[in-house]
Amino acid sequence: MGREPARPADRAGAGMSILFLGHRIPFPPDRGDKIRSFHLLKALAALGEVHLACFADDAADAAHLAGLRAELGWALGEVHVEVRRRSRISALASALADGTPVSVEMFASTAMQRAVDGIVSARRIDTIFGFSSQMAQYVPHDWQGRFVMDFVDVDSAKFAGYADAGGFASRLYRREAAKLLSIECQTASRADASLFVSEAEASLFRELSGAKAAQALPNGVDLDHFAPDDPAEPVPGMILFTGQMDYRPNVEAVTAFARVALPRIRSRMPSAHFVIAGRNPDPSVRALAGEGVTVTGAVADMREWLRQAEVVVAPLGIARGVQNKVLEAMAMGRAVVASPAAFEGIDAEAGRDLIVAADPAEAVIALLTDPNRRDALGRAARRAVEARYHWDSCLAPLAELVGRAPALAAA
Repeated sequence: MGREPARPADRAGAGMSILFLGHRIPFPPDRGDKIRSFHLLKALAALGEVHLACFADDAADAAHLAGLRAELGWALGEVHVEVRRRSRISALASALADGTPVSVEMFASTAMQRAVDGIVSARRIDTIFGFSSQMAQYVPHDWQGRFVMDFVDVDSAKFAGYADAGGFASRLYRREAAKLLSIECQTASRADASLFVSEAEASLFRELSGAKAAQALPNGVDLDHFAPDDPAEPVPGMILFTGQMDYRPNVEAVTAFARVALPRIRSRMPSAHFVIAGRNPDPSVRALAGEGVTVTGAVADMREWLRQAEVVVAPLGIARGVQNKVLEAMAMGRAVVASPAAFEGIDAEAGRDLIVAADPAEAVIALLTDPNRRDALGRAARRAVEARYHWDSCLAPLAELVGRAPALAAA
């Protein structure tokens, strides 16, 4: 789509001028990274004018800029949205030749660098806010203003987890983990603040990098949107998993559940049915569809599926940060069974607000056969997210982090 001209400067002097760098256009907030980036951008827009330079997955994704403009109005200033076209093969070749991480090369673009440099030179930028480590490469080397880096997760640790799982690509994953950790450390040394989605992620980064300034800025959940306000009864025996279904940890989680846990559940409860709801299901996920398993693909409103579920599962073997799928299900008052990896970073009490189990089969069976227990878990889950995961309270530190004095932010 390219660089969009700046809107009239009718907000001049109204607050800060912030440049937000995103690896994916932060709208609509319908997947994990977009949920966080949209709410961050919205909170930053309350502090002043925000300019945006970001990538889009394709032309349809880039077209969401109109919706973002409608949400933010004149607070959104100059914008550059670029459809990312680089192939994995090209990125791998460059990474091996240059000694860089593949995941960073996937987002390398001279056009993006020109756009960022142009915005910085033409506008009075107070703070650059980077979202995801792939975008740190675009912060000008001579930048003298404030730089806040939201790593979200420790991505290098994710690739280390892939390597530990073995397989033919384990050596490449090990290389990626080491190269990306080096980039993360270099970026943290430049940044005035290094943010992570949970204290667990921040603590891990401090341990791996020695950086003492890493801190948590947790995700919230839209408590008005995800609310248990529908009296409809759930579908008996329905077990639900939600997520982006071409994402490796999600693919591995549903495959293991369908092949290992579900047969054990159905041997005791033949009516049990596993629904996998989410966009872009991998061919291996589509192949799971059949007796006892439904694969929906993209859905218009995930709340409709959450309302129907008796139990929501998050049986992830590899998970980074905070699982929005868990928070959304809890906000909807659903009984959740999460793996230890999916529970890490969630500020809730296991056994009271949700069930944490490495082997989900027995936990799911117990909940499917005990409606009173399901209802009690669902009520406790809703109370937990209401107490800890309101977006306004989660992002309250943002003004000070980007350099806006608290007194001015409240003005």
